[in-house]
Amino acid sequence: METLKIKKLRDNAVIPKRATAGSAGMDLYACIDEPVTVMPHECVKIPTGIAIALPSELYGAFIFARSGLATKRGLAPANKVGVVDSDYRGEFMIVLHNHGAVAQTIEHGE
Repeated sequence: METLKIKKLRDNAVIPKRATAGSAGMDLYACIDEPVTVMPHECVKIPTGIAIALPSELYGAFIFARSGLATKRGLAPANKVGVVDSDYRGEFMIVLHNHGAVAQTIEHGE
């Protein structure tokens, strides 16, 4: 069995985990020192404080919107689906787009 390696780049980063046993993927968490406000129709880069190493070049990682963030708050990844190549080792940064008419504030750990 091949292993996904996850590295914390900041002490206050939260390691991704599955919300339930039936979750399709792992949740990512904002790793920010202070709240970040995303104005309507604006894109903001949110750091996660983690980096990963995929097991081989046969793998890729994908970042999808959480249905709760999208439907309740109008926030979704700006590129709709983030694709992470097998050889990328930098910090995961999520570019969130606010599709709504109201500013949304992201807190550490969301």
